[in-house]
Amino acid sequence: MTTHAASDVATERLILHPFTAAEARRVANRAPADSDAWHPEYPTADEIDVLLLFTADPTTPFTLYAIRERESGLAIGGLGFFGAPDAEGTVEIGYGLVPSAQGKGYATEAVRAALLIAASNGAQRVKADTLPVNVASQNVMVKAGFLEQHRTDATVYYAFEIGRELSAPR
Repeated sequence: MTTHAASDVATERLILHPFTAAEARRVANRAPADSDAWHPEYPTADEIDVLLLFTADPTTPFTLYAIRERESGLAIGGLGFFGAPDAEGTVEIGYGLVPSAQGKGYATEAVRAALLIAASNGAQRVKADTLPVNVASQNVMVKAGFLEQHRTDATVYYAFEIGRELSAPR
């Protein structure tokens, strides 16, 4: 499998920007530089948790991305790959948006872009999970083409098999 360094990925309304280590530290510390453009609600607690647990590495496409609105340029959330594909070619993703950006289709748009990143870089399968009470996140995954695999009292598990029809981000 050949992978390339991460670069900005543009969709119709978003830019997925791979975090540098310095950018990730600033977000995790809630300490924006003068050049950072953050929505007033950014970062969320979940975004900080992910940045503290995983390393931002823009030398691989399987990294952490800031989700930015194209129109405003503001960071409104994050999307991350939790490592490179495993031996079976499976990668896991997670995502989140600031509350005022939710319900606009941004998460679905970002997740579809993540599927294209994964497919373009050799992954065979993308998985994600959510809480049973998080119906909005479940809807995002279904709209993006994921299929529910199973559920427990605590978690609903989804997967997307690469090779299914994907539309490219603009």
